[in-house]
Amino acid sequence: MSQGLEGPVSRHINRRLSVPIAETLKRTPITPNQVSVIALLIAFGALALLALGRNIEAGVLIQLSSVVDGVDGDLARAKGMASQFGGVFDAVLDRYADVAIAGGMAWYALEHEDWTQPLLVGMLAAAGFLMVSYSRARLEREGGPDVASGLLGLASRDVRLLMLAVGAVTGQAYWALVLMGAASYATVAWRLWAFRRRVAAARP
Repeated sequence: MSQGLEGPVSRHINRRLSVPIAETLKRTPITPNQVSVIALLIAFGALALLALGRNIEAGVLIQLSSVVDGVDGDLARAKGMASQFGGVFDAVLDRYADVAIAGGMAWYALEHEDWTQPLLVGMLAAAGFLMVSYSRARLEREGGPDVASGLLGLASRDVRLLMLAVGAVTGQAYWALVLMGAASYATVAWRLWAFRRRVAAARP
């Protein structure tokens, strides 16, 4: 991930851990793509723990997945291994991780919380998470990294994962999904509105 496209949690919290980890891994045969796979496996570990009702440990893994997701980019830069394929590979695995975490949260809410339609809430939240990522990718393509960086919004992936981790640890998976799902849809709507204004202002 370009550092200009980092959200506030990545910039101020996660990188304090991801950069030293990447510096340590630089002296090993581990590749950035392997780190991307590890981040995905950690997310599926969180899903498994949520299914087992172990929400506190799952919350820790959700945030750990977010930290490790930053290591691949730091490691790629440290080893001079940054590539277009690596960026796409990481982005695709991140989407699977997002769905796994949302599914785990919905599963936990279904089994351990007493709120209506947790599976539907989880599905809608997952769709919102995917649209945040898709809209950013389209902004990068249509307007460039500078435009995408200026329109990160309220629900960048690092923020979502931290809030979902907090929701898991506190046993409030349902409301974490509701809040992050709503923030995701609001972010997409704001990006569309703001980009439309930019395009209109740029017309002669």
